[in-house]
Amino acid sequence: MGAARTRDECHGRTVAGVSTPTAAYTRDVRVTWWYTASSILFLHVFAALIWTFAVFVGGTPAALALNLAGVAGSTASAVLLLVRYRREPLDDTDDTVRRPVWPLLALGVAAAVAMAVSAGSVLLGVGLVAQTLCLVRWHGGVRLRLAVLSIVVIVVVWFIEATRVNPQGYIAVFTLPFFVALLPVLTATSLWWWDIVRELDRARRAEGRLAAAQERLRLAGDLHDLQGHHLQVIALQLELAEKMMPRDPDAAVEQVRAARASVDDARRGTRDLAARFRGVPLPDELANAADLLRAAGLTVELLVDTAADRAPADVLGPVVRESTTNVLKHGGGVSASLSLARHEGAWVLVVENDARASTSTVGDGAGLSGIAERVGAIGGSMDATRLDDRFRLTVRVPEEVSA
Repeated sequence: MGAARTRDECHGRTVAGVSTPTAAYTRDVRVTWWYTASSILFLHVFAALIWTFAVFVGGTPAALALNLAGVAGSTASAVLLLVRYRREPLDDTDDTVRRPVWPLLALGVAAAVAMAVSAGSVLLGVGLVAQTLCLVRWHGGVRLRLAVLSIVVIVVVWFIEATRVNPQGYIAVFTLPFFVALLPVLTATSLWWWDIVRELDRARRAEGRLAAAQERLRLAGDLHDLQGHHLQVIALQLELAEKMMPRDPDAAVEQVRAARASVDDARRGTRDLAARFRGVPLPDELANAADLLRAAGLTVELLVDTAADRAPADVLGPVVRESTTNVLKHGGGVSASLSLARHEGAWVLVVENDARASTSTVGDGAGLSGIAERVGAIGGSMDATRLDDRFRLTVRVPEEVSA
């Protein structure tokens, strides 16, 4: 048992190191994407508006109208390409059906041509087209080569335009081309950095699933060893009692009593093993549940209160496991969410998932009735509701229980 405790403690530290910050990691990845996308769009709009201002100062109303239409089309193309980029898999091994990218590229190129014509600058069109191409998820280093090639072309066009026009000050010669040259470079490097973050997040999720699988294998091995030992002893004791019954009934009765004691030992050992397994901190319990659902192909949103370690894990832990089983067994949907938060002096656990109309997350009700009994024994409450194709399980337990 001492060795088993040591392994369990080591695994607890491993799981804590991998799974406890899952909610924070998820938020950080989401924030990283919004920062990346907003930076790209900000630079795009800023550079476009600088050229729009130049057209406003020195162009005609028709040129200004054409330029504004180009800005709108180019921005729309960039936004849609970024949305597509966010949703696409990292590699070609995914079987997800992808929508064609050419309509978005055509919109971006047409908008770039409109802005270039209105501003009378080939450089502007080249820069916008290069950025549009960099917003596509290319594989095999294509985007890097596109960025390098676009810089070469932009520098050449920059030199040609600077020698054939009569610039008014430094803004036409340096400032405007500088922002155009930044567009493909910063777009490519920003999306390259985002791909690294996403790859690290995918590796972390895989590590969490591996840790959960290793825990199940360890538990299965411990349970096999425990039950195998006790069952073998009980079988020998009963066999001995059967042989002794004809000639020494009293001794046979003692063997039966010993077998009963062995059964009690097996029960205690199983309870101790289950108690060690249930001793996982509640944030880890929720993180493991989310990893399990993701492994089943669901998109999972996990929100955990920063003080969740103080929540009653002995009560809410089984609820998390039972509700996760319900989602996997009866849900039939593609998304789920788990949240744990404090609200008005209570801990509130909400598990929600979508389900096909022909299925019922409630199942036969046995699991939900067990949850209701468990939380009702400590003054808590459970509410299971279904609206259209969404099923929500809300469990509320008093905050004082955790003290």
